[in-house]
Amino acid sequence: MPEMTVQSPFGPLTLREEDGHIAALSWGAGGADETPLLAEAADQLGEYFAGTRRAFDLPVAFRPGLQGEVMRAMCAIPFGETRTYGDLARALGAPAQSIGQACGGNPVPIIVPCHRILGASGLGGFSAPGGVETKVALLKLEGAASLLI
Repeated sequence: MPEMTVQSPFGPLTLREEDGHIAALSWGAGGADETPLLAEAADQLGEYFAGTRRAFDLPVAFRPGLQGEVMRAMCAIPFGETRTYGDLARALGAPAQSIGQACGGNPVPIIVPCHRILGASGLGGFSAPGGVETKVALLKLEGAASLLI
């Protein structure tokens, strides 16, 4: 599977393509393949970090079952807005703990914005290096920092 590493304010990120879809975004350096889709994803990530892109327009490999439902629900949250695990649980008819597990297992963070999901009385977790600090930085990038107070 082709992989391409891009630079970000959070260090290198590696994008992976499978069957014409973005299947993963991981923290750290990886491959140096360049396909048209990976190049487009890299461009869109650059625009996002530069503050000129508010939504990604990329084919994402959504996982089956609840994981995929949660991924789609996260993609529907507008730039600069947040939801709670409970909000998604009610919308999808699933326990909040299952929603949290699905968010934590999101294979395409940032593009599928799991950082926009918060706990009912706090930030919740974040699986990236830097953890919650990275989540806060992404929310600040989107102008959602006022929601954290």
